[in-house]
Amino acid sequence: MLGDISVVSELYIVCGYTDMRKSIDGLCTLIKDQLHMEPENSSALYLFCGRRCDRIKALLHEPDGFVLLYKKLDNHVGRYQWPRNKNEVKPISWRQFDWLMSGLEIEQPKAIQRRLPELRSAVKP
Repeated sequence: MLGDISVVSELYIVCGYTDMRKSIDGLCTLIKDQLHMEPENSSALYLFCGRRCDRIKALLHEPDGFVLLYKKLDNHVGRYQWPRNKNEVKPISWRQFDWLMSGLEIEQPKAIQRRLPELRSAVKP
């Protein structure tokens, strides 16, 4: 299906500013040359953001070619919280992706950490 991101096994956020005039070929070249990754050989979603932080591009490789998704926030909605470490790519989880799409930072220091349930001994003291 066209642009079905639910089949993606890896999510990468390309930190820093990306020239949002770039299309599929330009973004593929950026991934190969600057990040030393192969977008054709993975089922990954690459996320890019420009200086304004109100629009993102997502590049996805499907079996028959690339799909470029583009999202622009309405003026009154706000901005994406995008990491700005230049020339860095970070793998992120689906949870972090959800935070990012909700306008939150991908690092949430106060997020509830899931713990495994404690094993209780059957023997009472």
